[in-house]
Amino acid sequence: MRKFLQGLGALITLMGVSGAVDHLWTQPILGVVLNAFNRLVVRNVAVLQENALLANLGLAVCGVVLVVAAEASPSARRRA
Repeated sequence: MRKFLQGLGALITLMGVSGAVDHLWTQPILGVVLNAFNRLVVRNVAVLQENALLANLGLAVCGVVLVVAAEASPSARRRA
C-alpha cells in the first residue's frame, strides 16, 4: 500500500508541476494525462480559474505531502 501511495503522490506532484508549466508556457510531453486536473477541475471551478497557477502548485504540494506521509507511516518503519 505504501508503494501505491508513493506512486500516487508522485503522479499528483507531476500533474501539479505540469499544470503550472502549462499555465506559464506549453506542456509538450504527456499533456493529455498530466493536464487532466486543469481540464477537469480548474476549468469547472470559478475560484480555481482565477488562481490556476496557485491551484496547480497546491496540487504539487499535496503530492509531495502524500509521498512524505507514506514514507513516514508506521508500517513503513516496521518493515525497514
